[in-house]
Amino acid sequence: MMIPTKEDCLSLLKVNQVPEHIVRHSLTVHKVALFLCQAMNRHGAKLNQGLVEAASILHDIAKMDGLKSSRSHSRDGALLLSRHGYPEVAEIVRQHVVLDHALGDECISEAAIVHYADKRVKHTQIVSLQERFLDLKERYGKSPEAMAWLEKAESQSLALERYLFNRVPFGPEKLNSLAGEKV
Repeated sequence: MMIPTKEDCLSLLKVNQVPEHIVRHSLTVHKVALFLCQAMNRHGAKLNQGLVEAASILHDIAKMDGLKSSRSHSRDGALLLSRHGYPEVAEIVRQHVVLDHALGDECISEAAIVHYADKRVKHTQIVSLQERFLDLKERYGKSPEAMAWLEKAESQSLALERYLFNRVPFGPEKLNSLAGEKV
């Protein structure tokens, strides 16, 4: 399994001309995902920290292209990373918008950690799921279909949050303490 280092990930973002504001968002998602990964592993999970780190940094590698073309940036990012020789990272990036699995044993996965971490970061600020989805609805809920999709995604994210935080001795608000830490 090939997993790019943090430096490799930052280089990939640069080569693919990812704007600085998306890089900063990705580094904040990385901070949240790494914290959760380490906490979950301390409490019995067996997550691959390298995969979580790489996928959290690279999850929005195709975001700008997706905004311009209305294509799925998660799917395009996964294709790009597969072509670079990182199929396992690509699979997590593909799921950062929509997870393949509902709640269950496979819920504590690298993909679930990156997915959840992304939902907790608005731009570069760590926020609650409610605040993040309010922002997403304002920006992307332009049609009844889009709004319904976002409502369903919010409900699923809240269920994932409950599931994850039942496995560690702290609640989701603990992530707020990461806000001042250096990325």
